[in-house]
Amino acid sequence: MSPLQTTPTPLVSATQWRGLLWLLALLVLAWLVFAIWPEWLNMVLISKKTFISVVLNGLTLGGLYFLVASGFTLIFGLMHNVNLAHGSLYLLGAYVGYEIANASGYWLLGVAGAFVFVGLVGVVFQVLVFRRMEGDDLRQTLISIGISIVAADLMLAVWSGGTYQIMVPDWLDGAITLPIITALRSNGAAVYLSYPFYRIVVLASAVVIGIGLWLLLNRTRVGMMIRAGVDDREMLSASGTNVHRVFAIVFGLGAGLAGFAGVVGGSALSVAPGEDVRYLLTSLVVVIVGGMGSISGAALGALVIGLAEQAGLVYFPTYGIVLTFVIMVVTLAVRPQGLMRKSL
Repeated sequence: MSPLQTTPTPLVSATQWRGLLWLLALLVLAWLVFAIWPEWLNMVLISKKTFISVVLNGLTLGGLYFLVASGFTLIFGLMHNVNLAHGSLYLLGAYVGYEIANASGYWLLGVAGAFVFVGLVGVVFQVLVFRRMEGDDLRQTLISIGISIVAADLMLAVWSGGTYQIMVPDWLDGAITLPIITALRSNGAAVYLSYPFYRIVVLASAVVIGIGLWLLLNRTRVGMMIRAGVDDREMLSASGTNVHRVFAIVFGLGAGLAGFAGVVGGSALSVAPGEDVRYLLTSLVVVIVGGMGSISGAALGALVIGLAEQAGLVYFPTYGIVLTFVIMVVTLAVRPQGLMRKSL
C-alpha cells in the first residue's frame, strides 16, 4: 500500500451502530408498553397484561438480584475475595431483619438492623478469615464453603425449617395504577394496569443504591483508595493509607448490602432454608454475565437475568429453569469478560 493511501473511514462506526440498535429496541419496547395491541399479538404473547407483568416482574426481580449481587461484586469482583458464603449473609440478614421488625414493630428498623448486623459480621469475616489468606483463592473458596455450611445449619437450628414472611408497613402495601392501558372494554373504556407498590419501591431502591455505589467508587477519595488498593496495595500503603482498614470497610459494605437485600427480598417473597444457595448462584451468574468488578455490569446482568427468569416462567415453563444458565454459557463463549468491561 502506498504511504499516501489511507484506509477508508466507515460512514457509521460500531459504537453508532450499537447506539442505533439500542434506540430501536427502546422504541419497540415503548410501543409494546403504550400501544393498543392488535389481536394477533395478543394471541402470540398471551395478552398485553401478561407481557407487561412479565416485564415489570423481571425488572423488580432484577432490582432485588442487583441488591444482592452488588455486594458480591464489591467483595468478589473488585477485591478478589472468593466469598462463597455471600448467600448465607443474605439469609442471615433476612432472619435478623424479621426478628427486629417483629420485636419493634418497625419494618425500617429491621432493614437498618440487618444492614448493620450483617455488615459487622462481614468485617469480622474479613479480619479473621480472608485477611489471613489474601491471594490464596483455593483456601478462600474452601473456607467460605465451610462457613456457609455451618451457617446454614446454625440458622436451621435457630429458625427451624419453616417459611417466614416479613410484613411490610401499610404505606408500602397495596397496588398503584400505572398509566399503561392493558385492554379496552366493549364500551371503549380503557383498562389500566395495577401493580404492587412495594415492588416499584424495590426497583427504585436498587437504582438509588446502584448510582450511589458508582459515585462512591468513581467520584470520591474513598473510591480512589479502594481502586488503588486493589491494583497496587503496596503503593497505597506506602502513601500512609491503612489498606486493611479500607478493605474491611468495603467487605463490610458488601456484606451489609446482602443483609439489606435479605430483608427486602424476604418482604417481597419469603424467607426459608435454601434461599442462601439460590441467591449465591444468582449472584455468580449476574457477575459473570455483567462483568467482574463492574457495578454497571452487575446492574445490566441482574436486569438480563431477572427478565429471562420471569419470561421463562411464563413463556417457556418447561425450559425456563435453564434459560439463565444458557445466557451465562453464551456470554462466556462470546464475551468472556462480561457484557460490561471492568470500568469502575
